Amino acid sequence: MKKKKSVLSCIQPTGNLHFGRYFGAVENWVNLQGQYDCKYGVVDYHAMTMPFSPKKLKENAWDVAFNLIATGIHPHNVFMQSLCPEHTELSWVLSCFASYGQMTRMTQFKDKSNQNKEKGEDAFISTGLFTYPILQAADILIYKADYVPVGKDQEQHLELSRNIAQRFNNQMRKEFFVLPEPLFTEVPKVMSTADPTRKMSASAGEKHNIDVFGEEQRIRKQVKSAVTDTGETKEGEMSAGVANLFELLRAAKAMEAYESLTTDYQGGRLKYVDLKQAVADALVAISARFRERKADLLSNKRATKDLIKTSSAEIRKKAQETIKEVKELSGLLNVKFEDKKAPLFSFVSGKREYLYKKYGASSIKVTDLKKTVIK
Repeated sequence: MKKKKSVLSCIQPTGNLHFGRYFGAVENWVNLQGQYDCKYGVVDYHAMTMPFSPKKLKENAWDVAFNLIATGIHPHNVFMQSLCPEHTELSWVLSCFASYGQMTRMTQFKDKSNQNKEKGEDAFISTGLFTYPILQAADILIYKADYVPVGKDQEQHLELSRNIAQRFNNQMRKEFFVLPEPLFTEVPKVMSTADPTRKMSASAGEKHNIDVFGEEQRIRKQVKSAVTDTGETKEGEMSAGVANLFELLRAAKAMEAYESLTTDYQGGRLKYVDLKQAVADALVAISARFRERKADLLSNKRATKDLIKTSSAEIRKKAQETIKEVKELSGLLNVKFEDKKAPLFSFVSGKREYLYKKYGASSIKVTDLKKTVIK
């Protein structure tokens, strides 16, 4: 049987899972599972690059993991980045193969640091925000992923990953890392219903995104208040707001309503109230299905968390294999926990003593060691 190609994609536990994120990424992840060997990470280390609350970070990470499973991601494909610490170890190694010049050209660093500056003159900009594309490269390369589903705005980061992998392979004279290819699939581009000139985004504020797990009343209210005409549309063109509502309808696969309302628009008979009603009905139907699944997961919260921890541990095995080989190739030492002998160093009266003692799983005691040192 032919081995499936592998896919890797990750999501930060920041903000809610809104319909822009769902239609633009997560729905595609669900569909890819049938064709590829998929791994989907909740990258909580990445969420530390901007100001954060430790308590909220942990809560958000679990919430995102539950949301992914509720929307159709298989639990065994989900992992928590902080439960796979090899990512950060590989990140350091890869940083030694990353070009400083290329790092300074990363557009997302410029965008996010500007967002921070807008919040105040003394806004803190972390080094992590500058170097996180290298950690992102580690997330991909550690699993030797063949493909990474990306949008056009993420191509730059994937290209960095490829460049780092190629530089490592060249220096080690071995084709070790797979050079990941972008996986372009047609996904809807969903804009904010409050401002159809900008993408739907959690960071832009509540009015600029519609939560997939939001209350029905809230979803209907947001769609009802969606901007349609701004007065800047050229004659004969569909306004950005109306086009966005049609895109939401198409993304929700409400094709009967989509085609009927498109015919009304072309005939000059379209009523915005009808379009908004159809969009709200379609989004609420999707939301209701996912909310029901999530409620079931939350009713078995501990069991669900254990599932995610187990899948993380299983996925981590691949990461451990990769970092072991990387360190061997790089001339670094590997920790060998299986050693039957281990040196214990102590300084007694300024004199170094080397103590070796055979030990089993539980045969050695700290008190025994102390006695030996004193002697």
